[in-house]
Amino acid sequence: MRRELNLPLHYGRPPGWLFQKMVRLSRAIIETILLDHPPVFIMKKFSDPFWFQSFGCILGFDWHSSGLTTTVLGAVKIALKDLDAGLFLCGGKGKTARKTPEEIKFIGDETGVNAENLIKISRLVAKVDNSMIQDGFNIYHHTIMFDLHGNWVVIQQGMNIKRRKARRYHWDGSEINSFIEEPHSGIISEGFFSPLNLVHRDSRGNRNLILELSRRLPEENIREIEMIKKSLPDRHNIEVEDIHPERLYKIYLKTYENPPEDFESLLLKNGMGPKSIRALSLIGELIYGEKPSYEDPARFSFAHGGKDGIPYPVDRELYEKTINFFEETVKRAKFGDRERIKLLKKIKEL
Repeated sequence: MRRELNLPLHYGRPPGWLFQKMVRLSRAIIETILLDHPPVFIMKKFSDPFWFQSFGCILGFDWHSSGLTTTVLGAVKIALKDLDAGLFLCGGKGKTARKTPEEIKFIGDETGVNAENLIKISRLVAKVDNSMIQDGFNIYHHTIMFDLHGNWVVIQQGMNIKRRKARRYHWDGSEINSFIEEPHSGIISEGFFSPLNLVHRDSRGNRNLILELSRRLPEENIREIEMIKKSLPDRHNIEVEDIHPERLYKIYLKTYENPPEDFESLLLKNGMGPKSIRALSLIGELIYGEKPSYEDPARFSFAHGGKDGIPYPVDRELYEKTINFFEETVKRAKFGDRERIKLLKKIKEL
């Protein structure tokens, strides 16, 4: 059964005073959890879309907006820098997302963690959600959380400006059997669409054919793309004007001259984006009969109403008391007083 929430696309930033409290409270909560659990436990929680949404609500951010994702992860990124927990968060929104490889490399140089592998994972996950799931949401926020052992979680978010909606994608590295088939721990969105879904198990034949087509003479692909342009069925969510054979030729020439070993390698090719993947998928379906899936991969939908300040404005005094409770809990636990930890466990049981 699909549970529902709401994620409208909002702009702007939270008040400075609120963001500072979000940093403090997120640090205190994470530090409290780490008293009894390893960093990988935290990552497991962040890979759960509904736990993450609840965490954002606890931090006092607007419970339903797209900004919950970007602001909460921004606060956690700062909070983790002050903790010697062997847990790191890289990336962010827009230009910051593009600096993710640099941030990972810096941490790798400082700690010895395998930065090269994490950079590859970061790039591949972004490519999958932008090119293999063509649902109308363009990725604009990308973060990767990892520990000293190379365990990782990715959270990224896409936006659909026309619909004024956002969609959040969660990945848990510990559960990945394949980057290109059913890889997500959860995707949250408002409403469901009929996107090109190449990560669906039913798309396996189409994926295999895409890889095969990428290795052949580009002239053959372009000729068949021209054929498709003349008779593209209305049910396909793609405009004929979006297909530019002259641009695709250059990309397919690269894949022909240096054939990719597998689909992951194909995705990581420079220039291999949504349109070039889509065109090959169309050839596979309309000319060779290998159909991809058009089933929306989102596991949860957002559909509650609400506006900033709902269910009520942030109670600053209560917020400060909550922060102080967690900070004091951590302080006492470090000196051997575990009574508050026991209390928290009792609350969880209740």
